[in-house]
Amino acid sequence: MVREKVTVSTRTLQWKCVESRTDSKLLYYGRFILSPLMKGQADTIGIAMRRALLGEIEGTCITRVKSENVSHEYSTITGIQESAHEIIMNLKEIVLRSNLYGTCDASIFVRGPGYVTAGDIILPPYVEIVDNTQHIASLTEPINLRIGLEIERNRGYLIKMPHNFQDGSYPVDAVFMPVRNVNHSIHSYGNGNEKQEILFLEIWTNGSLTPKEALHEASRNLIDLFIPFLYKEEENLPLEDNQHRVPLSPFTFHNKLDKVRKNKIALKSIFIDQSELSPRVYNCLIKSNIYTLLDLMNKSQEDLMKIEHFRLEDVKQIFGILEKHFAIFLPKKKF
Repeated sequence: MVREKVTVSTRTLQWKCVESRTDSKLLYYGRFILSPLMKGQADTIGIAMRRALLGEIEGTCITRVKSENVSHEYSTITGIQESAHEIIMNLKEIVLRSNLYGTCDASIFVRGPGYVTAGDIILPPYVEIVDNTQHIASLTEPINLRIGLEIERNRGYLIKMPHNFQDGSYPVDAVFMPVRNVNHSIHSYGNGNEKQEILFLEIWTNGSLTPKEALHEASRNLIDLFIPFLYKEEENLPLEDNQHRVPLSPFTFHNKLDKVRKNKIALKSIFIDQSELSPRVYNCLIKSNIYTLLDLMNKSQEDLMKIEHFRLEDVKQIFGILEKHFAIFLPKKKF
């Protein structure tokens, strides 16, 4: 566990992680502060962040189980201690981490007797298991257990419907939310018009991402939701005319390119998911801890080519976006 002394700045708005600990592979905790805030601002930010943390962050879950040897969800299988329903419930509890877009397939093939755990799941390279020891089934006889799985990345809840059961394929209720709980509290100090506030945020996650990563992603999602309000309103135009207009680029609210290039705060506030990057390029950048335009500006062409699964076409795509919106060119090599 890491604890740091809480210090309050009276000049600029700052945030800090004041406590961080790992209770288990499936439970991370973090405590953060944001200060100094004007009266009322802490509650505004705290409520918005709590909703974003619980409802706007994507997670990865098993959403369907396939087995030709199972006639129905509540059947028992010779040589397996658990019923089909119990196996499905155990699979539902598996915590996954991925940069997946949409769905993908995975499988289990195990010969008994023995225990089947999460570590026995055969996954694509872009999906990881947080805890390989999570229990799935106990094989009591020398039989083969074959299970097909469908994995999905999404947000919120997915409730299975009875009509979705077909051909030995069973949908699984999924809770995609990687954040288990969020608390926010406020400390006020000062008197009268000088009164200020400190916002405290407590975040618990399921281990698929850290509380700091969750806070970062929730903040980006909130920014994305408010970006449309930065666009110039289209006045006095019929609906038919609006349908043929080209939407404004997310970067158009930064009016002066020279000022943006020199302003690190502005560059740091522009996240790469606001650009026109393809999902694959975006995932590669995020995996390399490149989240903002400032992070990207600190990389050279040579650095980008070293990113795993990156191709020359991907680098050209990034060049085109930077040149189009900012007239920025990345150096070929680091200085």
